[in-house]
Amino acid sequence: MRPETLHFAPQVLFLSTDPDRVRAQLGGAALDEATARPLRDEVSTDEIIPLPAMVHFDATLGRHPLTGFTAGGERPIGVDALRVAGIEVLVAGARYGKGSSREHAVVAERSAGVRLVIAESFERIYRQNADNVGLYTSTDFALVGRIQRGEAIALDELLAGRDALSAAIVRAGGLLAYGQAKLAGAQPVPGVAEAGEERPRTLFEKIVARHALVTPDTLAALVPGQGGFVRADLRFIHEYYTGMCAHLLGERFGPALALADPASIVCFEDHLSYVHRSPVHVAQGLVGDVRGLSRAHRAFVARHSLKDHGYLQPLEAGDPDNTGSQGISHAMVAEQYALPGQLLVGTDSHTPHSGALGCVAFGVGTTDMANAFVTGAVRLAMPEVLRIEVDGVLPEGVTAKDLVLHLLADPAIRAGAGVGKVFEFGGMAVRALSTDERATLTNMAAELGGFTGLVEPDEETVRFVRERRGVDVVLAPWMRSDPGARYAAVVRIDAAVLSPFVARPGDPGRGVALADLPLAARVRIDIAYGGSCTAGKREDFDHYHAVLEWAAQRGMRVAPGVRLYLQFGTAAVRDYCVARGYLAAFEAVGAELLQPACGACANCGPGSSTEVAQVTVSAINRNFPGRSGPGQVWLASPPTVAASAIAGRLVSFAELRVIGAGLGISA
Repeated sequence: MRPETLHFAPQVLFLSTDPDRVRAQLGGAALDEATARPLRDEVSTDEIIPLPAMVHFDATLGRHPLTGFTAGGERPIGVDALRVAGIEVLVAGARYGKGSSREHAVVAERSAGVRLVIAESFERIYRQNADNVGLYTSTDFALVGRIQRGEAIALDELLAGRDALSAAIVRAGGLLAYGQAKLAGAQPVPGVAEAGEERPRTLFEKIVARHALVTPDTLAALVPGQGGFVRADLRFIHEYYTGMCAHLLGERFGPALALADPASIVCFEDHLSYVHRSPVHVAQGLVGDVRGLSRAHRAFVARHSLKDHGYLQPLEAGDPDNTGSQGISHAMVAEQYALPGQLLVGTDSHTPHSGALGCVAFGVGTTDMANAFVTGAVRLAMPEVLRIEVDGVLPEGVTAKDLVLHLLADPAIRAGAGVGKVFEFGGMAVRALSTDERATLTNMAAELGGFTGLVEPDEETVRFVRERRGVDVVLAPWMRSDPGARYAAVVRIDAAVLSPFVARPGDPGRGVALADLPLAARVRIDIAYGGSCTAGKREDFDHYHAVLEWAAQRGMRVAPGVRLYLQFGTAAVRDYCVARGYLAAFEAVGAELLQPACGACANCGPGSSTEVAQVTVSAINRNFPGRSGPGQVWLASPPTVAASAIAGRLVSFAELRVIGAGLGISA
């Protein structure tokens, strides 16, 4: 159990927007809050622990926290800087820890000696990860001056405003200690599936009710803001986290470790199969460390006889003969596993991808997954539900990616209106979307700051499951939100006014309608990348093909000086493209085709930039600094990525046809 009174070193580190002030503090200068402001908002986990450092999963991470942090276009925090400066308290602005669910971020901070992070607000997964590993968090800025004066801080002050379960986990010293003491034999709440029928409920509430567990510190019926535990129908993990998970479980349980219901655990090696062609991993000599991640993953799979989707060839990570993975975890879970009404968890922030099938799917950190592996119980803080009602019909050439980039640019969403909430997508335009397109919306609930995203299942869901698996699904009458269900808010979007959208470099929320950027002033590009869990699906490749076949038929090729990479999301998507004859058009225009892997989206393969001056247009889901190399990344839809590759600058497919007509090329 934690002590009731705490003392912290008075030298705090304010994460200022001024890089010189950051460097001064690391050099020993003591700043007050007023001098340090303004503070950086939206510090992402890509900045807290850059992807190359994630080859480590033990105390070595303590050398690397915040080495990707940017202020004024600079990176003022170097390797070992926090540890050498003796920093125990970090102070930041709003939405600290946004982005990836990587628990490496909080482990790196804790291993460097950081004990407390104070911020105006936190992203859900980051704060939950911090609780799980024993890193304190607070939104009380009154504590800063007191810590600088050397005053003692009561544990109750750090836990003020937290739900009872979070407080209990922090007091226990972390989730594994809590789980070992209190979660053995947790059982479903009796009759809870029918509880609350006296009031209308959302689909999310109904699914959670059917998976809720009885524990000593939770109530039978979860309400928004309350923490609890649920049973998952499927738990999955990928190789970036398996080694850390095995390490944590080994420390806690030793050789007596036994997993709960191993048949419902699925493992993936999807991120690093192209690491031998990853510029940053090769340049920094990290390929050998990646092999260590791969070996740790495979050893855990073998020891517990787990289902594993690995490489297309039985090779090690970093082998130059590697030709990719069987598929990206999120895409494969949607294709092969997820079903309406289920509850799924994975060690990745884009786990909500499968919510397109009418299930609850959300990302968790490594300790959450380790606890779920041994207890079968998954921690959940009950969120509110936000309804996104998209009325009307999407115009021709406008995709789900354009819709979600539009939503990300909404001022209320930018201000955090969706943080920690469930995004329930509905309305006429959403019902008209295919499951692949719906998955683009639910996948990017992560960028919206949401807990998860989902779409009510319907006949399209039934069609998708039958097409991809040959299975007939019967939808139960309860698998919908009730009329009159309570929502935190309802956001209405008129589909008819939407147009192709892009997001400026630095953040997915920096969106702008492409038509609002003067054509003559459009940025020229060096790299075009189409792939990832968000944009490597069948329908995404339908879009790439529609543009590139049009170009190929008119003798057009990828613009000089531009490299176009198209990376399949799964082997099934690749086989679909082969069967449809798509590869001829891709090859005719000069695209490089890549086998399935997360690749450039995770800065782990071809398509990543190598220089700051390089400009990429990408169909991936996020463009935080350093996410896909040091260059500038514009986010766009699959057709815009393909059209831009041909034009050599940002253009939509419609604009490319106009440009072609001006050159005497038939539209």
